[in-house]
Amino acid sequence: MRFSRRSGILLHPTSLPGPYGAGDLGFSSYHFVDWLVTAGQSLWQVLPLGPVGMANSPYMSLSAFAGSPLLIDLDELVRRGWLDANHLQQCPDFPTHRVDYENVVSFRIERLREAAERFAQKGSSADKAQYELFCREHASWLNDYSLFQALNDRHHGALWSQWEKELVSRKATALRKAAKELGAGIEFHKFTQWCFYEQWKLLRKYANERGVKLVGDIPIFVAHHSSDVWANPHEFHLDAHGNPTRVAGVPPDYFSETGQRWGNPLYRWDVMKEERYAWWVERFRASFELFDFVRIDHFRGFAACWQIPSSEKTAVKGKWVNGPGGDLFKAVEKKLGKLAIIAEDLGLITPDVVELRNKFEFPGMKVLQFAFANGPEDVFLPHNYVPNCVVYTGTHDNDTTRGWYEKATERERDHVRRYLTVSGDEIHWDLIRAASRSVADMCVVPMQDVLGLGSEHRMNLPGTTKNNWEWRFAWDWAKPYHADTLYEITALNNRCKPDRLSLPLYPSNMTKP
Repeated sequence: MRFSRRSGILLHPTSLPGPYGAGDLGFSSYHFVDWLVTAGQSLWQVLPLGPVGMANSPYMSLSAFAGSPLLIDLDELVRRGWLDANHLQQCPDFPTHRVDYENVVSFRIERLREAAERFAQKGSSADKAQYELFCREHASWLNDYSLFQALNDRHHGALWSQWEKELVSRKATALRKAAKELGAGIEFHKFTQWCFYEQWKLLRKYANERGVKLVGDIPIFVAHHSSDVWANPHEFHLDAHGNPTRVAGVPPDYFSETGQRWGNPLYRWDVMKEERYAWWVERFRASFELFDFVRIDHFRGFAACWQIPSSEKTAVKGKWVNGPGGDLFKAVEKKLGKLAIIAEDLGLITPDVVELRNKFEFPGMKVLQFAFANGPEDVFLPHNYVPNCVVYTGTHDNDTTRGWYEKATERERDHVRRYLTVSGDEIHWDLIRAASRSVADMCVVPMQDVLGLGSEHRMNLPGTTKNNWEWRFAWDWAKPYHADTLYEITALNNRCKPDRLSLPLYPSNMTKP
């Protein structure tokens, strides 16, 4: 599917400024949409929005369908009368430029529980009718998720495969007993999902009305400790105790000499095929309820994935095994029609991956930071692009462009300067301009690169589990210069419709950072 020529910003909502320890769907999200419009951007790409799991990673979510309760705008709950404003004033001294997950979770979940109790007691009949409608419409995943989370709370986060045997094997009598005992907890988790979906729906409407499309992210694999695996164990490679026998990852590559052992259980594609890929159909349906475009992380796994025995500590002793190929997407398109999917086709890409991507006309990804280690035939150099692709200066897994350039070899830096005919003094703008000038239909830039930030501001370091996913920025970092320069680059390269006079690079009333 070809997309119109446009550009946007990669920024996870938790990275936004805000008073309660992490960005959320409140004022800052709406302000960011306004900033995007001012800067001529029409895409906002986010990371997976599910409840974070191991190491606070959005790619190890507790559900492929649910939204993170940490993203719920607490101020909106005050406005709805479900939360006392005084309780928000009793706020810890959260760090401004990183998410302190441990304290943020404690603070926000406590307030959400207060809101759920008041809603149950004093919610209006109209609100409760909307809540009940949401629960009915999303029952296919919401019931399992809410019970899973209530049990997860009772077991203090222990892996579900370590719960009582009757719950691990999902004995009907044990599930009914747990549902009866944990009724209040189940309702709490349903309430948070309703709040998330309602708030996201309003934010998406606000963005779409201003010409901004939302780009979501689907990790191909799901976490073992998730409602998805617990509720559908027959669709995954698990042993009799519910533990994975084969896990996902990638072989040694650019990011790691020992590869990456993600630990996600692998799908039983044969079982899913027999069920006409119903779980995937519903996953895509839910994703496009939230987003205008969806990026599939690790798209190559649909052609073949790196299978690692669960007993191995690294990804070195893995092997390639076939995925479902086009069968899955045929089944999905039969039910949902043509979908606006972006294929993350980075890493070791073989002809079968290219064939699968092209068969369904999914745009692939180009990352400029990967372009300068080799010669002129490198597929990441802009002169080798085809229009049906999405170009990034870097992704959430990359260093910031400034940090990357500072660590690059002199040969790479020389290649960048000669190829782009630049000095490299403002390498982040150099790469942004190169990306925008390219023939790629869509151009996406991490917010860190627009702000010209260094390595200390990167979002994630693959292969590590500490200090990731925590980055935040402050509004006073974003000067008028940043929006105006980005607008000019975007307009000059026909990625937005110019609706104001051309701006000089450094207007007289502004100071270049």
